[in-house]
Amino acid sequence: MASDAKPQDGPSAQARSLCSDFVEQLPVTGASISMFATNGLQSTLCASDAVSARSEALQFELGEGPHWEAIASRAPVLCSDIRSSDTAWPLYAHAAADLGVVGNFAFPMTMGAAIVGVVDLYTRTPFVMDPSLVDRAHALAQAATARAVRRATQLADDAESHEATLEPALRREVHQATGMILVQLGISATDAFARLRAYSFAIGRPVTDVARDVVERRIDFAALPD
Repeated sequence: MASDAKPQDGPSAQARSLCSDFVEQLPVTGASISMFATNGLQSTLCASDAVSARSEALQFELGEGPHWEAIASRAPVLCSDIRSSDTAWPLYAHAAADLGVVGNFAFPMTMGAAIVGVVDLYTRTPFVMDPSLVDRAHALAQAATARAVRRATQLADDAESHEATLEPALRREVHQATGMILVQLGISATDAFARLRAYSFAIGRPVTDVARDVVERRIDFAALPD
């Protein structure tokens, strides 16, 4: 099921091919791949279309969604209709539905015992992924893992890597802002990131935008009201 979205800032052919394999070989609309650095920080490696990119970013910002459940459970997470009233991720589900995401699926990428990334897939209509498709998606995720790790390493080593719409560079500003909030409030990195995410949600702005304001010293969390 090919996507009808047209990339605005095209990712490199190498990264784009990682996501296109899923869209071409599975009946899904779009795909994204995110990776984890050795220090646990997350980056988006590629996305097949703008909706995939934003859907993955929403899960990062809100801290909920099939992406995070796949990490916690170490198993595929299958949601045939994100609009279901019994969803475990109400904030993400509402925002994702507004994007046109309906079916939502997440597959962990593993190397040995370690989870190194997640493949997120979506459809625009309700879709039940049968066991044969689950097996195929899982196999594609594992087949892409080594290439994805190499690509993520290349991006991490490239201090000048360009942050495009569909291939964001490692979220350096988010990580830098987290460190600044840590110092400002004297809290742990986990709590600092939670504060950043909660504040961005409260004021209705993307985490990346708020992080940029922190890095450029337009926002000081120590000066914010409790």
